[in-house]
Amino acid sequence: MSVRNPLGIHAAVFVGGWSPEERRSAAARARRAGYDMLEIPALDPAAVDIADTRAVLDEHGLAGVCSLGLDFDADISSPDPQIAARGEARLLAALDVAAGLGGGFMGGVIYSALGKYGRPMDPRGRDSMVAILRRLAARASDLGVTLGLEAVNRYESNVINTCAQAVQVIKDVGAGNVVVHLDVYHANIEENSIAQAVADCGDHLGYVHVGESHRGYLGTGSADLDGLFQALRQVGYGGTVTFESFSRAVVSADLSDRLGVWRDLWEDADDLAAHAHAYMSARIGRADPAG
Repeated sequence: MSVRNPLGIHAAVFVGGWSPEERRSAAARARRAGYDMLEIPALDPAAVDIADTRAVLDEHGLAGVCSLGLDFDADISSPDPQIAARGEARLLAALDVAAGLGGGFMGGVIYSALGKYGRPMDPRGRDSMVAILRRLAARASDLGVTLGLEAVNRYESNVINTCAQAVQVIKDVGAGNVVVHLDVYHANIEENSIAQAVADCGDHLGYVHVGESHRGYLGTGSADLDGLFQALRQVGYGGTVTFESFSRAVVSADLSDRLGVWRDLWEDADDLAAHAHAYMSARIGRADPAG
């Protein structure tokens, strides 16, 4: 793994929304902790003021990328054409946000609703999902944006639970700007091993989320974080590594409910962020300016 891997942090570590005050707080604190990039949730794309957000990011020398998950009434993996169309419209709006921020990436659960399904995916829904992702990828390519398909656990999607499944969807979509968005928190639940998950990604690995098994301080849970960094080093991964953590003390009630964040796993976001930066920096062999 390159010593120049950009380090990112999810905005929800610092703030629960994206008001002018919240985005200024998140950007300033991310920069103070030494991060290069801020991942901004675009669950409601209309709530992100693109111009002001870009100005705030530029002020603090940060890149900005987007992530989101769809809703059950706006789900491109639904066999209902109207529901799928609403999902496509949501993704196109979020894509405009990602392009406007200039970071060149939009990832997350952009292929289904973010939530627990009561049955396996309908094959008709899979066909719909692939067709829409193909159109989305074409538009993203025009805008200079890479799309990341995040493999998440069985309680947050019935479509892509492993990196191997993400690779298969990428092959079916057939676009060069679609990559695997690997998240060690989810891999800790679904994969045989983190090393195998990284290997399964092959050349398709394009974005990495680092999070502990309980969503708290890195190194205090059961996720194989050392195994992750070792595997990334072995394959020469040079992309962004982003810290993601959620505590109900900060995250909005709506997103906390969707993610099952029922506890306050931490309260001091600045201490958590600094600790995560030092932890990741040490494992990728990068000097830690947050020190």
